[in-house]
Amino acid sequence: MKKFSILFFLCLLVFNTIEAQVKYENFDSPRLGQTRQIKIQLPRNYNNNPDKNYPLIVVFDADYLFEAVAGNADYYAYWEDMPESIVIGINQIGTRYYDTLYSEQNAMPIETGAAFFEFIGMELIPYIEKTYRTANFRVAVGHGQTANFINYYLLKSNPLFQGYVVISPELAPNMLDYIPEKLSKADSKIFYYLANTTDDLSSIKQMTTTLNMDIAVVNNDNVVYHFDSFEGLSHYALPAHAIPNAIESIFYVYQPISKKVYKETILKLETSPLLFLKEKYKTINELFGIDKKILVNDFKAISAAIEKTKRFTDYEELGKLARKAYPETLLGTYYIARFYEETGEPKRALRTYQSAYVLDEIGGITREDMLYRANLIKQDFGY
Repeated sequence: MKKFSILFFLCLLVFNTIEAQVKYENFDSPRLGQTRQIKIQLPRNYNNNPDKNYPLIVVFDADYLFEAVAGNADYYAYWEDMPESIVIGINQIGTRYYDTLYSEQNAMPIETGAAFFEFIGMELIPYIEKTYRTANFRVAVGHGQTANFINYYLLKSNPLFQGYVVISPELAPNMLDYIPEKLSKADSKIFYYLANTTDDLSSIKQMTTTLNMDIAVVNNDNVVYHFDSFEGLSHYALPAHAIPNAIESIFYVYQPISKKVYKETILKLETSPLLFLKEKYKTINELFGIDKKILVNDFKAISAAIEKTKRFTDYEELGKLARKAYPETLLGTYYIARFYEETGEPKRALRTYQSAYVLDEIGGITREDMLYRANLIKQDFGY
């Protein structure tokens, strides 16, 4: 029996690995006048969720950058630190220079660079969105020359991407002016991540340092910006270190409430912690098109904040949310009981605690806890 269990587990592991494997497609592009190889990684559970849409991550320099992005996306999604996403990449071996060609006069794409720009926005992404279930949230990832190139999509009146991972960009002339100006005027949410290394070429270090200083003073609530400068890494070692930080920065709101957010943000709110929770999940829905179920971790964080700030009336609505998210568990009933207990209705609290004995335990809340609290009320009020 034990051997069977191990074999069954290994079969499931292999199945999931196969399901998440990268597939290659040859894409015939009229605009480029040639065929390009693209890589595609679908989420592990893509086939099991036919009604679900997924954010799209587009990786340039995919011949060496794709696996680093796809692996991190799969890992972070597994732990629910980012939504499951579709990752596509464009191999650019032998074409990188021509794909990123720009004018020395205005720094904008010309000739083969302009054709490649249109290939991405007018051919490749429409094909991916027609073929696969994508949400209306896109991230572009580039390194060196392509890190400069992805900014051209930001400069459009309606940016093609909402997230930009710009790793050691070899910036074209005028981009130091174009990028901060565009971010200062952004009228929709833009996530911008910039990284360099102390061992980069001096020109890259100088330009990224200047760009960071200019973006850092942009006063626009629509812009979420993060900059990293890594010590002692080579130009080509940098992406492996920068990509996890970029994912954490761009998908910050999707992640479970951390101890740092709890201490430095939630406990210092002048408004209700419950409003923070509702706004967090509303933002997730608006950004990623995902109706994410509230995590047990997040319920516990808000419950702790309610206890700390003594906003006990918030327990009633928190309990209703928990019952909706986890109807077969003790979670919502426990919060409702705490609401009655702290707002002067001990009999209702007692009955509510007692009614939870048939529900499943969750998040460290046990039937013994419910019984203990019920008995305390009996002792205090002589019921």
